[in-house]
Amino acid sequence: MRGIALGLTLALAAACEASRTGLGAVPVGTWGGEDAGLVVSADSSHAHIGCTLGDVTGPIPLDSEGRFDVAGQWNVDAFPIDRGILHPARLSGRTDGRSLSLAVRLTDTGQALGPVALTLGQPPHMRGCPICRR
Repeated sequence: MRGIALGLTLALAAACEASRTGLGAVPVGTWGGEDAGLVVSADSSHAHIGCTLGDVTGPIPLDSEGRFDVAGQWNVDAFPIDRGILHPARLSGRTDGRSLSLAVRLTDTGQALGPVALTLGQPPHMRGCPICRR
């Protein structure tokens, strides 16, 4: 019984901590970094890493430690001529609500992009490729 009670106590403490941070999902806004960006709205997200880009439908949910791993679509041939080829992808990383790490792995080819470091409220600093603005 003591083991169950301790486990329940720890689970409740973790849940309280997660609710205190207020991070159930990646916060809405523009996240910028070096040659990378993420634009998060309430119902979707759009990201760039270099001359590649991708989208996620719906909010990006976070676990109690601020980690995420969501399905999306990614275009590795977006610039200079967009061929319109979308690959299934997993976008993963972690955030504390102010900074965020983002990595992408195409699930059909295994190609990996990132991780990149992003900061909420900072404009993306794209070197050779434009970023889509919403």
